[in-house]
Amino acid sequence: MDIKKIEKIIGSENVLLDEPMKKHSNFRSGGNAKFYLTPQTVDEFVEVVKYLKENDEKFIVLGRGTNILVKDGGLKETVVSTFKMTSYEINGEVITANAGTPLALIANKALASYLAGFEFAGGIPGSLGGGVFMNAGAHGGEMKDVLIDVTVFDTSDGKVKVLKPEDLDLRYRHSNIEEKGYIVLSARIQLHKGNKEEIKASMDEFKEYRTRTQPSDPSAGSTFKRPEGYIAAKLIDEAGLKGYHIGDAGVSEKHAGFVINKSNASTKEILDVIDYVKKEVYNKYKVKLEEEVRIIGEDN
Repeated sequence: MDIKKIEKIIGSENVLLDEPMKKHSNFRSGGNAKFYLTPQTVDEFVEVVKYLKENDEKFIVLGRGTNILVKDGGLKETVVSTFKMTSYEINGEVITANAGTPLALIANKALASYLAGFEFAGGIPGSLGGGVFMNAGAHGGEMKDVLIDVTVFDTSDGKVKVLKPEDLDLRYRHSNIEEKGYIVLSARIQLHKGNKEEIKASMDEFKEYRTRTQPSDPSAGSTFKRPEGYIAAKLIDEAGLKGYHIGDAGVSEKHAGFVINKSNASTKEILDVIDYVKKEVYNKYKVKLEEEVRIIGEDN
């Protein structure tokens, strides 16, 4: 890969070599990425991705690293991060924001503009792109409830397209974005005028609940999806797995649905805990748990 060409597109300060991914993952574990690129605008992002495709360079797109687990062998692919793509604008009751914009920032800007409907996302520690990718949700709200449309880069034909929510098969913690080869560039959100005090009260209530019930240790939030007809954390708790650990990785004592990094866990330790939890829950209840966290990278 011609690093000078990449630097010309996004600036040398936005090209990092042999970058530790534990710095860019909420789990604080994992190996290094050979190249870590951080374009600042949609145009820069598209130009970089087109360059990588034209030169047959394998790449992976990441946001704020809140829902990923990078294996200890790191990433062979070039990482293109939307972390610095945080531009947004508010027009009436519509917020348009780039993929890297934190969900919490959007929620706070909505509050400041007396806009209701995004309170559910105020405590989700991810970006808009990641939120769309997994149809993030909390407290009875989901991204699909507020999306007007999503601008994507289609890797299959190299074109930028505007898609409706129904084009993305948005379901519980699911979209077709990965299978279709789309990359989220930006999205428009439809909100509605509300009472600022009521909006803030809801956000404060959700924040208090999150602080009271969820661990502050490094993690990717809920480790497992909700199995149909069950609650993952309840199954794990009833299986007696709270506090189970391997090395510095373990099941949170505060919330059994969270596998956490207690200090300096390797990703292998985290994955071993996840695998053990899945095996024990299946043995006891014949329920198959599926990870909500996205596992990427190479084994050591």
